[in-house]
Amino acid sequence: MRVLIIGGSGFLGTELVRQATSAGRDTFATFNSSPRDTAGASWRRPDLRDPKHLTQVIDAVTPRLVINATSGNADWAVTADGSFRIAKATAKRGIRLVHVSSDAVFSGNRVHYDETCPPDPLTPYGAAKATAETAVRLLHPDAVVVRTSLIIGNGRSAHEQTVHELAAGTRDGVLFTDDYRCPIHVEDLTAALWELALSEMAGVFHLAGSDAISRYDLGVLIAQRDGLNASRLPAGRRADTHLPGALDVRLDSHVTRRRLSTRVRGAREFLGEQ
Repeated sequence: MRVLIIGGSGFLGTELVRQATSAGRDTFATFNSSPRDTAGASWRRPDLRDPKHLTQVIDAVTPRLVINATSGNADWAVTADGSFRIAKATAKRGIRLVHVSSDAVFSGNRVHYDETCPPDPLTPYGAAKATAETAVRLLHPDAVVVRTSLIIGNGRSAHEQTVHELAAGTRDGVLFTDDYRCPIHVEDLTAALWELALSEMAGVFHLAGSDAISRYDLGVLIAQRDGLNASRLPAGRRADTHLPGALDVRLDSHVTRRRLSTRVRGAREFLGEQ
């Protein structure tokens, strides 16, 4: 199967490309600033702001599957409009689409969110992601939309790097004790995304770890795994700051997990807590 991974040079995209090439798939991926050095993958640099350029890339690659794993942060032209263009182009050509969304589409007002909950974002990034979801579901009804949470890896994620810098005293800031998410390991998330991609399932799915944990407690687990001095990690309350965004968002993934054979671990398990 020929696949095109949008955002292939990002943290999640890198693992998607790795698992795709390891499985022997004909893999194409896109990058923003520079491609990854991944054997077996061919790289393209489309401009998601330019619908003609995007469709030229898709028509040149002719994939059977597109996975949109790009973040785009709060850049509306990429995160929202770009996702609209991807959904429109893939639906028109009958290409299977998997769109990766985020728990940032939720405000945290109800804390626990299952797949039936409508988005109610608080931040520009959350609003862009929610708009992207709506566009995908309207334009490409057979697509898969996956909401996920804080993605952790084997030392490579942004949160893990932050923990190392805070423990070393090379970074200012704190880890919040009142900011809760359900972290997921990037390898588990990627394996589950491939299972969904290769199935005939469609609709909204939640993929997050089983453990609801604060960013501070998560940092302590990372520090313990990596042999760092966890007592050096500064703690604080997000509620005491003026930072926008939800405090407590817990994705309920039970329905999705029952439909998949991929096992998704909780943070306490994959970070080695006994």
